[in-house]
Amino acid sequence: MPITSVEKNLDALTMTVTADFAAPVERLWEAYADPRQIERFWGPVEWPATFTRHDMAVGGRSHYTMRGPDGEASSGMWEFLAVDPGRSFEVTDAFADAEGNPSADMPAMRMTFVFEATDTGSRMTNTTWFPSLEALEQLLGMGMEEGMKSAMSQIDGVLEDLASFAAGRGTDLAILSDTQVRASRLIRGTVEQVWRAHMDADLMRRWMLGPDGWSMPVCEVATEVGQSFRNEWVSDDGSQPSFGFEGECLEINPPHHAVTTERMIGMDGPGTVNELTLTPVDGGTLLTVVITYPDAHTRDMVLATGMVDGMESSYARLESLLAD
Repeated sequence: MPITSVEKNLDALTMTVTADFAAPVERLWEAYADPRQIERFWGPVEWPATFTRHDMAVGGRSHYTMRGPDGEASSGMWEFLAVDPGRSFEVTDAFADAEGNPSADMPAMRMTFVFEATDTGSRMTNTTWFPSLEALEQLLGMGMEEGMKSAMSQIDGVLEDLASFAAGRGTDLAILSDTQVRASRLIRGTVEQVWRAHMDADLMRRWMLGPDGWSMPVCEVATEVGQSFRNEWVSDDGSQPSFGFEGECLEINPPHHAVTTERMIGMDGPGTVNELTLTPVDGGTLLTVVITYPDAHTRDMVLATGMVDGMESSYARLESLLAD
């Protein structure tokens, strides 16, 4: 158990948790910054978490859902108030509904996470500020302290697992629910470089091509909320039919997060909602795309087309472009 102390101050309305780890502080920070990693220890052992959003930047948000052994669900959200990469972050922490909207029936808290190097590895100090004594007693009575101890008992295994999150693994796909998937890829390049590669039409034409043998004659980029985008591809030898996608920008927070709708040109019916998040990590930029489909059938049909292989071909081409 990495937790070394839990201190409650009823006068200051705080609870401070200190935990020590036999891992470098950079590795500990990445475990909190990477949605693939934090979801492996944020929920108690019996209530594992799934993060469907996690953009660790000022103004960014996280949304997660923990599921109990009998199928019960409890969701929460963070709003990032401050981020000092590698050292600390501060959030508003609240219960939430399934869409990530804060609950009006439960108290919200302010939380800080401070990371520092020690002689034996690293230390994390987490302080929670409660809005009132009643809120503090209510949340402690609901098992907040015990839940945190259970969750933290899992983090050492995550810190030791370097292979699952290392550069060079290619594009990983995680099925989050019946309607959501998350594609993740570590790109060797800065957040600013990867963001520009998604917002500059000339650059996009050079890498967002999927397998070899395709070109992108139409590339109209949406860089502001309300703007539309349109991308079209054609096969170089004309042996395969052309296709394309169009949509609208719903949310944008450069250079970390963008949300767009997407639908295939000429197809009827609902499309998808795509959330792009870029996070600086050791070795480059962690790119994650959470895709929300209208139903499980559509999700499975799209995945069966080889979507992930096409994404990997494009991201590998992007890495080569940034290296040049």
